[in-house]
Amino acid sequence: SPEHFRRVTLARGDDGELHARIEQARYTSEVRMGGGVIQSSLFAATDSAGIPDPIAVQMADIFAGEIDFHRGMRKGDTFSIVYESLMADGEPVPWNQGAGRVLAAEFVNGNRAHHAVWYADASGKGSYFDLNGKSKQAAFLASPLEFSRVSSGFSMRFHPILQTWRRHLGVDYAAPSGAPVRSVGEGTVTFAGWQNGYGNVVEVEHAKDRVTLYAHLSRLMVRKGQRVAQGQHVGQVGSTGWATGPHLHFEFRVDGAHKDPLAMARAKEIVALDGSARAQFVKLATAAQSKLDIAGSLIGANSGVQGAAAGRGCDATDRMDGGNIHRRCRWGCGGYRRWRRLGGACPHAQPVRAGVAG
Repeated sequence: SPEHFRRVTLARGDDGELHARIEQARYTSEVRMGGGVIQSSLFAATDSAGIPDPIAVQMADIFAGEIDFHRGMRKGDTFSIVYESLMADGEPVPWNQGAGRVLAAEFVNGNRAHHAVWYADASGKGSYFDLNGKSKQAAFLASPLEFSRVSSGFSMRFHPILQTWRRHLGVDYAAPSGAPVRSVGEGTVTFAGWQNGYGNVVEVEHAKDRVTLYAHLSRLMVRKGQRVAQGQHVGQVGSTGWATGPHLHFEFRVDGAHKDPLAMARAKEIVALDGSARAQFVKLATAAQSKLDIAGSLIGANSGVQGAAAGRGCDATDRMDGGNIHRRCRWGCGGYRRWRRLGGACPHAQPVRAGVAG
């Protein structure tokens, strides 16, 4: 179970021999936070901020319907994030970099702030919402690969092997051989095997007569009839079939008709909050915003901006609003993109280090 781990205990019995006992125990979690500034790429910024890669991938998936992380990020964009760090018997888990779930995030892309807060109901089923309670749940992941680039889009193209102009019925992603391929949505595997020029192929059927196809795989990781979850690995990138090099060919069909996968990725699932749930969410969102403000104050310290601020002095301006001092700092508080309540002291005037939130 993803919520449990197995503990092996050795104890000496009355017979003087050692006996092993296997127990199942629940993970515990700590809440961590951080922030950063985009200089070149999302992963470079999260690495600089000490944020685990799985958390960066989650953040990209959460905002994929609003931000193009391949081509739409700008130097100086900022992010703040609150996330779980999983513990087993009081020690950080050694797999998946100890990363749990993103609890709240803010991404400022080109002067526009995007927010997400995780909210789960009494049954434990959860989803992401913006600060106003509007669902951010995407019907499908933005890409079957965590990070790659589109090398051929959904359009007419000159086929590199057949040497003719043909309509390209999917999207090609450039990626190294062996890179994990994930199902963009929950569904059932209807085909897993060889399909002529497509090489090794996996087809997944989703709700409402929607089907996705993953081709040229070097390895199949599922079988026909298997149920798969959104984000579950179904294979690995390869160059089987008619392929000039390792890449993933991805198709999306609705009622048998091919659709642009990049357009389908922007579709949203409607998740409504009723009266009682909305009241709980408002409290949760208020607390999340406070933690995001703290995470935002770590941006300069974690991204290398701190040194510039300390060396040249913090170039900031203040304003008064209802007795509260708000400050915006060129070096770390969002690059003049937002006002942040800082209690009259810019966090970049002295080192601030990421820590554990209570």
